[in-house]
Amino acid sequence: MITEVLTANQLKKEAPVFGQLSFDNHEQVVFCQDKDTGLKAIIGVHNTILGPALGGTRMYDYASEWDALNDVLRLSRGMTYKAAITGLNLGGGKAVIIGDPKKIKTPELMTRFGKFVHTLGGKYYTAEDVGMETSDMDTVREVTPYVTGISEAKGGAGNPSPVTAYGVYMGMKAATKFAYGNDALAGKRILVQGIGHVGEELVRLAAEEDAKVIIADINEERLQEVSKKYGAEIYRGEDLYAETADIYAPCALGATVNDDTINKLKVKVIAGAANNQLANENIHGPLLQKKGIVYAPDFLINAGGIINVYAEIEGYGREEIKSKTENIYNTTLDILNKSKAMNITANASAMSIAEDRIAVRKKEQL
Repeated sequence: MITEVLTANQLKKEAPVFGQLSFDNHEQVVFCQDKDTGLKAIIGVHNTILGPALGGTRMYDYASEWDALNDVLRLSRGMTYKAAITGLNLGGGKAVIIGDPKKIKTPELMTRFGKFVHTLGGKYYTAEDVGMETSDMDTVREVTPYVTGISEAKGGAGNPSPVTAYGVYMGMKAATKFAYGNDALAGKRILVQGIGHVGEELVRLAAEEDAKVIIADINEERLQEVSKKYGAEIYRGEDLYAETADIYAPCALGATVNDDTINKLKVKVIAGAANNQLANENIHGPLLQKKGIVYAPDFLINAGGIINVYAEIEGYGREEIKSKTENIYNTTLDILNKSKAMNITANASAMSIAEDRIAVRKKEQL
């Protein structure tokens, strides 16, 4: 008798969508394809108990469609908790478009994507994310009202990246206060990994406070540009995760705190803009706690962007955007103090607060 042995990759492909590890009782997963424009997209709606799902669209050249699915499932789940912990009446959703934005993104493709968003009838609002620009959201807005983050010239809140970075900065300062006794970044050695729109703004804010900023990115041109503008040092070592520093700020893709990197880390604080920084929150959260590394939960401190785009739905102005974003500082400290008092991870502390809010609203709806 011949027994077929499936490889891990084959097993992954055999598993149904509902069997994916990142599937967490998502309400809806929509697969979108358009032959004429080359569009291949997935929209994930995780939870709408608190309100319509809102989350940006990420365009990325994924290695496989399964990787794209895993990303949209993880990201949409994170948006649910991001909105809940920030006190917004929103649910969690996200979209990914498969492909290199520099090669295949066209106005026609974005228009077609916008039409797919429109078919959900307001259950999901999209916005800008990795691989997207404000102008892309303006294009989507031409075919659906269910989009935020459009340009100020068209009545929107504009690019959310500066507000996202400001929230990360607030969270970083709160985590620094928890770790060091004060929130001053002056003289602190900060490793910023990923210098896109958000990463660059975070570099600017830290540099203005006289922090020692070291930057890492796969784009050499961006490294040179940002280094020149803000006096940041370009990292030229062989292993960023093993570098001795005070703060590690992951601002690129997620899961950089994983089995391979966690034992190398020589920092006291992790506070960055990337989503899903812990490859496995149930494993790596406790390991960070054991190592004495203060972790500022990413879905809290990178919530400035959703605060910014939510303003378009609720109609509040710049002052309230700033006030809500600055409050990330207080919420971060509350979560870290709670985690210490209850001897639980910072991530678990934040999740419990978010889940309590969702549970209360769900009970009210019964």
